[in-house]
Parts: sequence; C-alpha cells; structure tokens
Amino acid sequence: MKVNVIRSFLALEAFVFFLAALFHFGILATGYEHQKAGTAETVIGCVLALGLILSFLSKEWTHRLAMTAQGFALLGVFVGIIMITIGIGPRTPPDVLIHMLMVILLLLGLMTTHRYKRLLQK
Repeated sequence: MKVNVIRSFLALEAFVFFLAALFHFGILATGYEHQKAGTAETVIGCVLALGLILSFLSKEWTHRLAMTAQGFALLGVFVGIIMITIGIGPRTPPDVLIHMLMVILLLLGLMTTHRYKRLLQK
C-alpha cells in the first residue's frame, strides 16, 4: 500500500511537469511560450515517469528511484526559480505560481517517500 502512495506522487509530479511543458510549448495556451522551459519540464517529467515505471520492477528499489527522481526534479525547479529571479526565464505570474506548486508537491513527495522507507524494506 505504501508503494502505491509513492507511485501516486511520482505520477502526479510527472503529470504536473508535462502539463507545464504543454503550456510552455504553446499547446494548451498561447502567450506563455518558452521553448527552453518546456524542454526542461519535459526532461524532468520523463525522469519522474521513468522512476514510476521502474518502481514496478522492484518494490525494494521504489524508495531509491523515487528519491532520485524527485531530488532531480527539485534541483531542476530550483534552477528554474533562479532563472526567473535573474530574468533569464519566463517571469509571468503563472510561471511563479507553478514553480511554487512544484516545490511544495516535490517536498511532500520526498517527505512521504522518506517516511515510508522503513516500511518498504520490511
């Protein structure tokens, strides 16, 4: 059961990143296009999705896979926040909001994954 909670976080996180990428590629809305941001979000979404897929191969590896994928994603979001701050990336209110939501979601995912570590090893 705990594995499913971790997998649910990975699935939701990947979905959020793919959704953000669709906005930045101009597929879901216009006016927010930014190719580099969309590419970065796609790569991060793929890493999270890969972590999710690989978690089905081994229950014992779920914790490591999730921590690695979520850690990579959080690092990517921090790079995005730095780009927003120094004016290189898009600076619209939706961009700032989605980055805040991504940080919160990833931190919740990491905390949950860390908390369930011992339960997965049993």
